[in-house]
Amino acid sequence: MIRKAVAADASRIAEISIFTKRMNYRTIFHNDQVSFGEMQVYPLAKQFLDDPEKLSGFWVFDDGFVKAYIHLDGSQIVELYVDPFFENQGIGSKLIEFAIHQFDADTLWVLEKNQSARRFYERHGFSESGQRQLEEGTDQYIIEMKRKARSEAQA
Repeated sequence: MIRKAVAADASRIAEISIFTKRMNYRTIFHNDQVSFGEMQVYPLAKQFLDDPEKLSGFWVFDDGFVKAYIHLDGSQIVELYVDPFFENQGIGSKLIEFAIHQFDADTLWVLEKNQSARRFYERHGFSESGQRQLEEGTDQYIIEMKRKARSEAQA
């Protein structure tokens, strides 16, 4: 079931976020100080608990416990992470389809070197827009991906 995130989900969202980022980004950024020093579960969970408004736009996949989440800002997908233990079970697809159908999600930014994420988004109708920029504070680029609006897709 996909539902709006609540404060009780803070620790699980933080855990999924930190561990998935470590798994996916460590080979790109090669920075253990960030991966294991700066990125910690407790401080992120505490941010959500101290200010539950920060969970605005977060939706979780919960089938007894939270396995994944998607963070939306209007029609932009800000984050989509599935706990590595539950990858390749269709959970990410359910979340992105939810965002597309419920919020007309049509834009996101992804690390240029994150090939698996790029392929995933392409399978769901997103393509590179041609926009590219440095990820803040790093030497890595992010690229914008857009999805055709429903009206364009039907034309």
